[in-house]
Amino acid sequence: MKLRFQADADLNQIIVRAVLRREPTIDFQTAHDAKLAGVEDPEVLSRAAEAGRILVTHDSKTIPTHFGQFIPKHQSPGVLIVPQSLPGHLAADDLILIWSASEAEEWLNRIYYLPI
Repeated sequence: MKLRFQADADLNQIIVRAVLRREPTIDFQTAHDAKLAGVEDPEVLSRAAEAGRILVTHDSKTIPTHFGQFIPKHQSPGVLIVPQSLPGHLAADDLILIWSASEAEEWLNRIYYLPI
């Protein structure tokens, strides 16, 4: 099954736009479309999991802890953490590569930090 991405509310939208501009067939839902503004991390993880979407976030401080608490009880499509210091075009490159070279099942209950 093909990967589907969910942008966290903190993710730079330039990254989302760059990914979709270069590969418009990627299913990358914005935080705005998912109504994630102001939603607490555990609920964000839950909504992404229910939708079968890998969460893409800049949050390297709290998401890993919440993810660790989430996966013993639930299955997660995974989390990709993008450092804010990573230029947007490089983040887009990595996300497109991940999307094109892997299947959704490979990311279940995994957390990964970009760059690859």
